[in-house]
Amino acid sequence: MSNFYQVLTILVAAVIVVWLFRRWQLPAILAYLVAGTLIGEHGLNITGDEADYEHIAELGIVFLLFTLGLEFSLPKLLAMRKLVTGIGCNQVGLTLMIVIVLAMLFGISLPTAFVIGGIVALSSTAIVIRQLSESGSIKRRSGQISVAVLLCQDIAVVPFLILIPLLGEGLDWGMLSALILALVKGSFVVAVLLFTGRWLLPRIFNVVAQVRTDELFVLTTILVTLLAAALTQFFGLSMALGAFLAGMMLGESQYKYQLEADIRPFRDILLGLFFITVGMKLDWQALLQSPGSIALVLLLTLLIKISVIRWLGVRAGESAKDSWAAGFMLAQMGEFSFVLIALAANNGLFDSQLTSVLLGAGILSMAVTPFMINRARSWAVKLTLENNKSAVDEDVIEQPQQALSNHVVICGFGRVGQTVSRFLKQENIDFIAIDIDPVRVNEAREAGENVLFGSARQAEVLRAANISEAKLVVVSYGAPEQSFDVVQKVRSLSEHVQILVRTRNDDALTKLQQAGANEVVPESLEGSLMLVSQVLNLSGVPFSRIVRQIQAERKNHYNRLHGFYPGVDTDMSAGAIERLEFVHATLLNDDAFAAGQTIEALNLKDKRVEILAIRRQGQEIAHPSAQQKLMAQDTLVLQGKPRRVERVERFLQKGE
Repeated sequence: MSNFYQVLTILVAAVIVVWLFRRWQLPAILAYLVAGTLIGEHGLNITGDEADYEHIAELGIVFLLFTLGLEFSLPKLLAMRKLVTGIGCNQVGLTLMIVIVLAMLFGISLPTAFVIGGIVALSSTAIVIRQLSESGSIKRRSGQISVAVLLCQDIAVVPFLILIPLLGEGLDWGMLSALILALVKGSFVVAVLLFTGRWLLPRIFNVVAQVRTDELFVLTTILVTLLAAALTQFFGLSMALGAFLAGMMLGESQYKYQLEADIRPFRDILLGLFFITVGMKLDWQALLQSPGSIALVLLLTLLIKISVIRWLGVRAGESAKDSWAAGFMLAQMGEFSFVLIALAANNGLFDSQLTSVLLGAGILSMAVTPFMINRARSWAVKLTLENNKSAVDEDVIEQPQQALSNHVVICGFGRVGQTVSRFLKQENIDFIAIDIDPVRVNEAREAGENVLFGSARQAEVLRAANISEAKLVVVSYGAPEQSFDVVQKVRSLSEHVQILVRTRNDDALTKLQQAGANEVVPESLEGSLMLVSQVLNLSGVPFSRIVRQIQAERKNHYNRLHGFYPGVDTDMSAGAIERLEFVHATLLNDDAFAAGQTIEALNLKDKRVEILAIRRQGQEIAHPSAQQKLMAQDTLVLQGKPRRVERVERFLQKGE
């Protein structure tokens, strides 16, 4: 089978299996693993050698570590240091030691036992965080404990990535010098990346962002990630380590959320390919030959991690109930466990039998994770014998404070967005703005404005603005196409938030409302209304009457502001004619087809043209009724798009 058809087979299998798993509300990672086992060499064997794809799939891990680096925040780490160090780091170390001892009792060598300990110590950041967010448990104390432990586990991945290739070279005295050399080289590379990254990367992205080209920004992000990965690989270290450091350098920059949004599609696709290649290594025959081994590894993994996290949680001063719940949430193996399994297998630390057993246990542990997270609270209450209502209610204590809540999100911080923000400030209403112009963002942030750099069309950027807790979104761009995309994205993330859109005119008013906008404010027509209100006010019309007329016009979609009489300087290009509505006067001849007929009989509504007025013998009949009969020599004032008005004029005269 040619490479093209092999890739096509992988895509077909991935799409079908992921679709099925998502229908069953199972994680996509499991779907990729199962797809790999089905089409791999131990399954249908229709993809050839998985090594052909591993080089590309490895980039998925590179991009995953880059986004992890973006999330790595030293201030955040310091704020959670009690949980991170007291529970997270101790959990990794204690689990590692327990597994090493147990593995060596089963006759496994120390290097292999060490890697198995690292595999078991890690949990699934992707599955746990997503499940906690969907269930709302991330706001509970048990959810906060879980996040702290996951943060420490993610950091612990980096030394494992360095050590596993060294362990594969054999455990001897030379390994100590190799380890020392690796630490020296690692320290040097980290220092180089930290120095150049902090000084160089922000300046590079400043220059790129000023070009205002999305493709260039994405390409630069990919290039920086791969360059950092290549640098660490050149010094004999993991590519993922370089990507992690590059992400960390940009994690505190204003481009953080846009970088994460740009890299996510590449990361998800390549990471999916990586897990497919991992699944290709799963030997079904080995699984069938050793179901007891898989069940034992699975059971020990769950028991060890639940017990360790529960004990460390209570020891750190957390309640037994929250500690039990966090243990159930983090009992599974993680996506990085599969990374370490693949790395250990490639370095000769695992044989095919051990690889398959660990993969099988890992897949099963991740499969039961949603079930365990959904029931973690109830199980924890039963285990602590706290069956009364007050004990359950205590589980919601210490909800994390969101940066913003019940606030206004301003999409676009240009002239209009800044004007809106000033009035919000005067009323002490919290807001956050999103803008893609780096110069404007820099200036605004220097002045203390709460502004995010990024595109409001990206879900990650909107989530960073805490869109789910916002009460109002103001879309101030003016360009209907851009506003339409933003409205759709906002509405997909939040069904309840109010969306107010500013446009230059009302060409896309209906389209924006159908996309989910609650209010659309056409700037040019609103300007006309303000002018009209001033004219009427200075002409002596009572203010209450002016307000009623303005409100009625808005409710009527600015209907009386649409048509106008064209002149010499009117733009008559094809595009303009399609957008505008003209007002045109036509005289009915003595033999006109419409003479003697009522407006209703002519059925002009279907032709989408309206008769605004009738001039008859020097008198005007404004807004004639449907029963009004037309007469020869009447002058009809028609409103509609130019081509429609032309057709209706011919129809009125000749009936065709």
